[in-house]
Amino acid sequence: MASLSSASAARATTTFHLSPSSSSFRSSRRSSRVVVTRAAATSPKLPAGRRLRVAVVGGGPAGGAAAEALAKGGVETVLIERKMDNCKPCGGAIPLCMVSEFDLPLDLVDRKVTKMKMISPSNVAVDIGRTLAPHEYIGMVRREVLDDFLRTRAQKAGAEVLNGLFLRYEAPKEANGTYTVHYNHYDSSSGKVGGEKRSFEVDAIVGADGANSRVAKDMGAGDYEYAIAFQERVKIPDDKMRYYEERAEMYVGDDVSPDFYGWVFPKCDHVAVGTGTVTHKADIKKFQAATRLRAKDKIDGGRIIRVEAHPIPEHPRPKRVSGRVTLVGDAAGYVTKCSGEGIYFAAKSGRMCAEAIVAGSANGTRLVEEGDLRKYLAEFDRLYWPTYKVLDILQKVFYRSNAAREAFVEMCADDYVQRMTFDSYLYKRVVPGNPLEDIKLAVNTIGSLVRATALRREMSKLTL
Repeated sequence: MASLSSASAARATTTFHLSPSSSSFRSSRRSSRVVVTRAAATSPKLPAGRRLRVAVVGGGPAGGAAAEALAKGGVETVLIERKMDNCKPCGGAIPLCMVSEFDLPLDLVDRKVTKMKMISPSNVAVDIGRTLAPHEYIGMVRREVLDDFLRTRAQKAGAEVLNGLFLRYEAPKEANGTYTVHYNHYDSSSGKVGGEKRSFEVDAIVGADGANSRVAKDMGAGDYEYAIAFQERVKIPDDKMRYYEERAEMYVGDDVSPDFYGWVFPKCDHVAVGTGTVTHKADIKKFQAATRLRAKDKIDGGRIIRVEAHPIPEHPRPKRVSGRVTLVGDAAGYVTKCSGEGIYFAAKSGRMCAEAIVAGSANGTRLVEEGDLRKYLAEFDRLYWPTYKVLDILQKVFYRSNAAREAFVEMCADDYVQRMTFDSYLYKRVVPGNPLEDIKLAVNTIGSLVRATALRREMSKLTL
């Protein structure tokens, strides 16, 4: 990470409250801790009666969490969201720690998944979830419901929420000047088609506007590789829906995706059936048809009620901070490989970024510096880089061929693997393993790979 500004040595002390860090989260009990922070003594103190003003662009989990934390921290906050009923094509899985850490009401969770089926290319199914404690589950949410809840809570905390499309920003012409945000304001009462062009000035900008971030483009954040996620919401008969009451399915194989997986995830009264790929985007509909075919017996008689598609980043952008502009969530590239998870990391990065701004501005009374925003990046990377790296390695090892995927599914049947996987996922920490069990796992993994490769060779002979 780039070093902090040279002025960061001299700091003035203030305090604020943080929710428990995910890395130290151990139970579903709510708690808080007091953290001593330091605001830059060299950054200008804002005039009496004037608060630091921040624009949050994007109203998903990252934007909603950021706007709420900023508003609660004494920062004048404006959140811009172009589509208030947005339904992102997202599996919608959230870890258990997110429910407590972000104080999510339980009625926001459509389904509590305690049973997972991992299904191999040859349709060998492995049940996952045997090691879960009675209170543990994976939450399934609808993005339109979760996003609206977080935005509404930010608004209640004092953030101004605007329905509009962010167009661009203008950087300040002097060192401590303001940024000008240009956007199309949507107001049904105005009668203007396409919105009314408006602008306002802020001291800092948080880009939470997704994989196609316009904020990232304006700040020259650079490009990243991305996947295309395609999902259909399917209303299935009640008797079939009962099968998915506490169950989700993941399908792996070249037919459903050459580098990702297909899924059937339960929602309140329907299932989400989808897939994704980085390497073969033009074939996404073919992979989706294969996913439906693999799940055919369980979703037969279903009716497609919605079709969705969206890009998903594969790795962080080359640049995530420039001056007093920073990126969070998908805009920053915070989606894990192998699993494709992004909701928790979006909300977490939004909150961490906001807390860094609150701290650096002494609760909205001082101007922030680039160094204050880089502290958020350094802390986020410290906490979650190991998780991203491990999942990157897993994807490279086990998603490279059908033989490797067969080995992966076989490996998932092991209780030790399941326990380690769920502990890491549910509580967002890389769990240290038992050395003897790790050795046993390595031997078993190699054996699975060898058997799967031998099987592939035999099958290829039969098809010649």
